[in-house]
Amino acid sequence: MSQASQMLIDCNQFDNVTGTSSYLSNRDTVLSTLRNRSSIGSYSNATAGLSPNTIYGMFLCRGDLNRTSCSDCVNATTLEIYKSCFYHKSALVFSNECIVRYSNFSFFTLVEDIPNTARFSPRSSFDSPQFFNRTLLEKLDQLILRAPLSLLLPVPYFVEDQEHVTQLEGSYDLHAMVQCSPDLDPRNCTVCLRLAVKRLSECCSHAQFARIFFTKCLITFEISDLQPNVTSLGVTKGNEVFGRTFIAIMTALVLPLVVL
Repeated sequence: MSQASQMLIDCNQFDNVTGTSSYLSNRDTVLSTLRNRSSIGSYSNATAGLSPNTIYGMFLCRGDLNRTSCSDCVNATTLEIYKSCFYHKSALVFSNECIVRYSNFSFFTLVEDIPNTARFSPRSSFDSPQFFNRTLLEKLDQLILRAPLSLLLPVPYFVEDQEHVTQLEGSYDLHAMVQCSPDLDPRNCTVCLRLAVKRLSECCSHAQFARIFFTKCLITFEISDLQPNVTSLGVTKGNEVFGRTFIAIMTALVLPLVVL
């Protein structure tokens, strides 16, 4: 699958500009600046030009990417912007690894619930009501509480964790991460992540993998294949009651024969 096919491209269809507009040169300056900065960090914003032709732009790479992967994503995304949105006053592209955006209005520090995108796998190998209602929500809540406190880390507002979870249905590894754009204040980081959790609950809470991108934050989780819980008797915990009952019946039948 090509990188372009993995992108969600949103161009403003109503505010086209002419080829001679200084708006386009300001847009080129912003996108060039973002490409250059993508090799040194996971986030940057840039502004170019005077009103009414000012352009504002940003990129945000997933916090688990190295600098090379971040730069590759931003470069591929800006190339797609030129192909698909060349004469548009605004563009927003979500890819699997980064977000790139430019506009004629300043969106820095703002929390926006739309547009957003969700990518997820089919349903997981088990359908446990307590997975989303308790296990996943508890994990995401823990990470959301930590995210606003991590602004000064090398990758700001980015936290992840992995946990081995054992439930009645079996055991699995749960990996989750949350991230905010550093232009948000801590309160708005939390607001954005809560919106992302709400989106997750609506689309893909029982998927095996899901990633929710908002313009200023993202959440993702993945669970490994379910492994049955095996007891020392060689039966799964879900069948443990049946196993004990079966053993008790067999004992009752065999013991009289032994006495005889």
